[in-house]
This record gives sequence, structure tokens and C-alpha cells, in this order.
Amino acid sequence: MHQTKHRLAGMAAALLGTLVLIAAPGDAQAQGQTQSQTQSWPQRPVRWIIPFGPGAGADIGARLIQERLQKKWGQPVVIENRPGGDSIIAIQAMLSANDDHTFLWGPSGNFIVHPFQYKKLSYDPKDIVPVARFSSTILGIAVPASMKIKTVAEFVKLARAQQGKFNSAAVPGITELAQDYFMHSAKIRTQKVPYKDIVQAVNDLAEGRLQIYSSSYAILRPQREGNRITVLAQFGKVRAPSLKDLPTGIEAGFPQLQMDGNVGLFASKAASAALIERISNDIVAVANDKAVEDRLNATAQTPARGDAKEFAKSIAEQRAYIAKIVKTLGIKPTR
Repeated sequence: MHQTKHRLAGMAAALLGTLVLIAAPGDAQAQGQTQSQTQSWPQRPVRWIIPFGPGAGADIGARLIQERLQKKWGQPVVIENRPGGDSIIAIQAMLSANDDHTFLWGPSGNFIVHPFQYKKLSYDPKDIVPVARFSSTILGIAVPASMKIKTVAEFVKLARAQQGKFNSAAVPGITELAQDYFMHSAKIRTQKVPYKDIVQAVNDLAEGRLQIYSSSYAILRPQREGNRITVLAQFGKVRAPSLKDLPTGIEAGFPQLQMDGNVGLFASKAASAALIERISNDIVAVANDKAVEDRLNATAQTPARGDAKEFAKSIAEQRAYIAKIVKTLGIKPTR
């Protein structure tokens, strides 16, 4: 009986060893294939879908490193602007492609607010995978120059006197949420005007058809330089290097106007972890250049390079802050 147990144990050990030997080559082969695919990527043009029209801060940022990545990858990087639909059009275009050559470029705030806004989403936010963080877009709040006001406090006084008569617009996502938070706290009401391409709203602001508008400073800058609009404040916690003359929302006495545009690249789950790491390293490398930083600063975007893990962490922090605002405002999904 004792010998039988020893014999069975020996047979089991031998079988286990055989299984390990059989499995090991397969695992190594699969790992080798993944590494080979990552090294040979890309095999065709790489597509970056942006949820805004040309001229937005995110669009400018993408084009800053487009050529550098094309040289590194040996394939074209095609930028495709897909504005509208509260950014869902662009998100669905990326997710439906479901391949490792199609990505979403833009602010995380465009989609992390969706679960708070929509009862039922046409996509799963968990399917959007952070790849690399690139910059933080400075946001601004502006009025028509024809209103002849210079401060946020002046606007609030005027809006309260004409409750519900002013038209407003804001870039969907965290920018719109921050503006709503500000309006709520200031006890003013406006009529929201929807846009297919929110970048175009700045033209209506300049013409006086809108009375208040929040967006990236990159959108506001040309009309401000043309003296057609007045930017009242920037949303950052500290003044951007190129906007020392413009107070922050905190300095203006309205801390609700505080939100950073967390911009970077996102993938679908079709991209492997190894590929995401490679792309992340490449983006951080090409962005680590003074010429890129100078151009970002000139458009009120601050460099904020980070790999996938750092990007995911900053998104989690942003999501927690937004959840706090939503709870404070009592916002519930209505769409």
C-alpha cells in the first residue's frame, strides 16, 4: 500500500512536469508574438479622433506632435475632427473601430461626466483606456466686449438684474459642469444654447448673441486679441505663464471656476498593454521638447506629460472632484 502511494505520487509529479513543459513554450510563444506585434506596429496609418473642430486646445496639442510621431513610427498620423453629440460621436467612432490603430485624443473631462448626465449611455466608459497624458488645457470664461464689463463680479451683478435673459454656452464635459456650478453658486440663470461644434460659439459671443461662454483659452484667444470679447478669468488654480494678466476664478472671488483640462490619448481594449506602454513612452519622449512646451504655453496649455498609470490616476482624482460637484448641485441623469 505504501509503495502504491509513492508510485502514484511519482506519476502525478511527472505528469505535472510534463504539463509545465507543454504550457511553457506556448506561453513564451504568445509573449513573443505580442512583443513582435508591438515592435512592428504600426502597419498602417494611425488615426486620432478628436471630439472638437480645428482650433480647439486639444486639436492644437495633437498637431504639435503629429509630425514628430510620424517620423518615429514611419506611418502617417491622421487627425480626424469629429465634433458634436456631447463628444459621444467621437468616442463611439473610436470604440466601434475596435483596433489598435484608432485612438481618441482629447480631454478626459469630455467623457467622465457622462455617467452623471445620462441615464443610459451608448458605450461603456470602462472601454476607454488611458494611454498617455500630454497637457493641461487652461480654460477661460468670457463675455462680449460690447457688454463693457471687466470682472466676473460685474457679470454676476448684471445677470442677476436680468435673470434668465442671457444666453450661455460652454464646451461639454467638465467645462460646462464648472460653469453650471458657478451659475448655481452665484444664483443666476441663463438660457443654454446647444452647438454641434462648440468651437463656433465664440463667434456668436463676439457678435453678442451669447452673453457668457466657457471654453479652452485657445478658442478664445483670437477674438480676445481682436478686442471683440473680454475674458474675465481663467479656471486654473494658478495663473498660466502666458496669462499673468488674467486672474483665476479663485482670485476673482468665484472658486467654482476651477477646473483643469486633462488632455491625452485614449485607446480601446483592442490595444495590448505592451502597445499602450510603447505608445505612452513615445508620446512622452516627443513631447519632452522646449519648442513643444513654448507652443503649449502660448495657447494657455501647460505641459503635463505622464504615462498610462499617471494619466489614470489624474483621471480618478478628477472624477472624484466631479462627483463632489454633482452631489452638491443635486444633478441627476435626465437624458
